[in-house]
Amino acid sequence: MVLLHRLFAQDDFPYLGLATTFGILAGLVQVLGLLRWVFLVPYLSQVYMDPASSLATRDTVQVIFQAFHHYVGSGVGEHLGYLFTGLWTILIGLALTQSSLLRPWVGWLALLPAFCILAGILTPLGFGIAAVLTQIGYVLWSLWLLVVGVFVLRSHERERQPLLSHRLQ
Repeated sequence: MVLLHRLFAQDDFPYLGLATTFGILAGLVQVLGLLRWVFLVPYLSQVYMDPASSLATRDTVQVIFQAFHHYVGSGVGEHLGYLFTGLWTILIGLALTQSSLLRPWVGWLALLPAFCILAGILTPLGFGIAAVLTQIGYVLWSLWLLVVGVFVLRSHERERQPLLSHRLQ
């Protein structure tokens, strides 16, 4: 996100700072959601599987897991992740449509995966199709990111200068 910010800073896109903020927040909340599997779940599993654990302890472990899973995993990691990823993708896509570095259609391609990812926010409201759209959106988003990466690398290859070298100093 930060490197794309630096790459597109020359184009004077007015919402680039906001896009970068959404991108960083997307990564942060998704990492927070995923870290429960690294730190919390192994500990809870150990307590649950301990032969000395009582039935009450095991029930408590299940409640703790469900609470963290719903709050940190679904609420923070997924839903805020969907929101910030979708917003970042829309804003970066719009920046790409106005950029001198890439062709405008590359930016317009961002909108489909962005709106599919944003559909994930509707999942708790009972829209079953939203979960499917979100999965499709992330696949399309990954492909779109590859396309953007290839175009960025090719555009800098033609200029025969190291990617972002003059902007990182």
